[in-house]
Amino acid sequence: MAEKEGAIVKTGHEEGLKLAVALLQEFELPEGLLPLADVLEVGLVRSTGYMWIQQKKKVEHNFKMISKLVSYDTDITGYVLKKRIKKLKGVKGADAVASSQ
Repeated sequence: MAEKEGAIVKTGHEEGLKLAVALLQEFELPEGLLPLADVLEVGLVRSTGYMWIQQKKKVEHNFKMISKLVSYDTDITGYVLKKRIKKLKGVKGADAVASSQ
């Protein structure tokens, strides 16, 4: 896929999770924003900000502070910017958690 050309890619749960957490920290996003389970692959194209996460199964997480249930699909994609994620796909109920413009 052309969107993934030149990407940093980590596979496997441990390495993928490390990259996902590092991205959240780098772009000043809350570390609990993406509660992931059984990560297969995480990637980032630095030149465009395009990122993706693949996990084995869907995950549902209840953000108690905002009383919001969020569903994370097996494939999550978006464009990361400082303090926001644009064009976020694969996350339902995220309107109160991240920008999906």
